[in-house]
Amino acid sequence: MNQQASPVQAKERLHWIDAARGFAIFGILIVNMLSFSSPYFTYRGEGLVWNNPEDEVTLAVIDIVFQASFYSLFSFLFGFGLQLMTDRLQLKKLEAVPLLTRRLLFLLLFGVIHAFVIWYGDILITYALVGLLALLFLRVKERTLIYWAVGLLGGFVGFITFISYLARTWIAMYGQEPLKPVEPIIANYQSNSFTTIWSQNAQDWLFGSGLGLFFLPFLLLPLFLVGMYFARKRWLHHPMQHKSLLKKLWVYSLILFLVFKLGPYFFGNPLWFEIAQDSIGGLFSALFYILSITLLGQTELGAKLMQPFNYVGRMAFTNYIMQSILCVLLFYGIGLGWYGQTSPLQGVGIAIIIYGLQMIYSSIWLRKFRYGPLEWLWRSLTYGKMQLMGK
Repeated sequence: MNQQASPVQAKERLHWIDAARGFAIFGILIVNMLSFSSPYFTYRGEGLVWNNPEDEVTLAVIDIVFQASFYSLFSFLFGFGLQLMTDRLQLKKLEAVPLLTRRLLFLLLFGVIHAFVIWYGDILITYALVGLLALLFLRVKERTLIYWAVGLLGGFVGFITFISYLARTWIAMYGQEPLKPVEPIIANYQSNSFTTIWSQNAQDWLFGSGLGLFFLPFLLLPLFLVGMYFARKRWLHHPMQHKSLLKKLWVYSLILFLVFKLGPYFFGNPLWFEIAQDSIGGLFSALFYILSITLLGQTELGAKLMQPFNYVGRMAFTNYIMQSILCVLLFYGIGLGWYGQTSPLQGVGIAIIIYGLQMIYSSIWLRKFRYGPLEWLWRSLTYGKMQLMGK
């Protein structure tokens, strides 16, 4: 009998992985809110504007707990998911690479639309491109995944940190200065002209992501490979069978998370250490979060507490795009025009409200439908046929 590729069914899902994906969507929104609402996170200069104690504490908490932690977590989960899909297809004796390539190319298309029509801070293009690179590692040995992850991330971060240390005096003097005048940017996003907003949006994408695409293999591919490694080992498939190991990894990841993310604050949080703080600290904070959620998800109370995150995670694609649309309507001149007018703490409050609404919406939607709207579209395009939507 010929086997056909098909999406994962609800009974096959690892619900703590869905919850982790939902939690990542929340963390990503917290960090993205700084860019949705102002130019400072993209072009620097935030210390010149957000300089009262309330702002400084809020920015420090975001930096330690959220910054670089949740795109790292999502990268880990993306790599984990690629390996999971590969394993399922191989069980059916189907070739994984053609299907996954098609899936990633459609994600790239969605990313281009999102980046240039909705919001420049898109991450879908990045995940699609890095995902295509990750396909080259589907057949390598487990230890090869770790060798490449450590080599790419450690080598690149070590080199950049060394160069930054040599230039630490210059970085300390000029690192907080705005990279370009922000007043015209604020005026453009407060405009009610779509063409003005889209033009500024394209400029910001080129500034923030254009050159950054070169660094993707060194910064994000290692996170994909670590996720693939965990999927190969199946530690998160059967957590209770590996509980002792997972607890040890949890302790180690917590220690390294605190060393790299919190530790720099005891030494003035030097800018020259930023790449190591975000990349190495982001990796270990991501591991800490995924291990915490996995272990918590094995308890009855934990499973109940995580259920709302599970709903959001199962609709992560839809909710991610929805966050962008809602924030554009809140902050740009085509909507309420709050751009450049909210503090970091107010941004956190807005993010919590949006995410709370997404929890409610996602739970209601998934009572009636198998997939979120964009998940359904993506799956239908990937598998080349309309997927069953209703339950």
